[in-house]
Amino acid sequence: MAETGEVLLERDGGVAIVTLNRPDSLNALKNSIMTELRETLEAVAIDDGIGCVVITGAGRGFCAGGDLKEGGKERGGGPNREEGGRVEQGFTRLRRHMESPRLLHQMPKPTIAMVNGPVAGAGIGIAGACDLRFAGKAATFLAAFDRIGAGGDFGSTWFWSRILGTGVAREIFMLSEKLTAEEAFAKGIYTKLFSDEDLREETLKVAHKLADGPRMGYRYMKKNLNFAESAAFDAALDHEALNMTLSTQASAAIWKAERDARESSDG
Repeated sequence: MAETGEVLLERDGGVAIVTLNRPDSLNALKNSIMTELRETLEAVAIDDGIGCVVITGAGRGFCAGGDLKEGGKERGGGPNREEGGRVEQGFTRLRRHMESPRLLHQMPKPTIAMVNGPVAGAGIGIAGACDLRFAGKAATFLAAFDRIGAGGDFGSTWFWSRILGTGVAREIFMLSEKLTAEEAFAKGIYTKLFSDEDLREETLKVAHKLADGPRMGYRYMKKNLNFAESAAFDAALDHEALNMTLSTQASAAIWKAERDARESSDG
């Protein structure tokens, strides 16, 4: 496990546990932690030894969103031909940081948000990017973008419109009511709800099941599910037929190779 830094990476067998590590600020996102998070997710996304990725927060919170104390300190080098003015530079910087939710959503392996406390702002984008969201009773959920007159970032409006439907998504963004863990679970925001004491153990139990399962199956399953979010029905059927063929052929070949290896070692 990486012992220092604003993002910690722990490997537990085939599971990678990525921890946002600014507990004194409820893991609020500033430029340095967002850069480190993107780089960490880029690494685990292509690591063939990892079959499932869990993301969580250190201390008593998951992620409180953007660090408002940092504000707009990083202004860049002033207007220039290569990077444009302040608006262009700000857009480019934010869009680069928003690769983290894209990676969580698109990497060819299951991802789980282990929500151990408050999640708000950009944090709900990170949670929404994951395939599954397991929460402890101390978890809360708050869009919070209206507090700073913002429209939403880190894929949050896209993810939650698809997870909850546009009506409920508009409710959570526009009314911006703070939900308890039970209320968020009832709305379908959290996949499973556990006691705070059991959250890590139960999350890792599922993570190991996924990591030890048919990785090619999950890879193509996730491709199908992501494609279905915006595809026409006929195109989705074509996509499923292709990926069903690829996944079953790959899984059968892997299982045969593993069986042959066992029989050879037994002989």
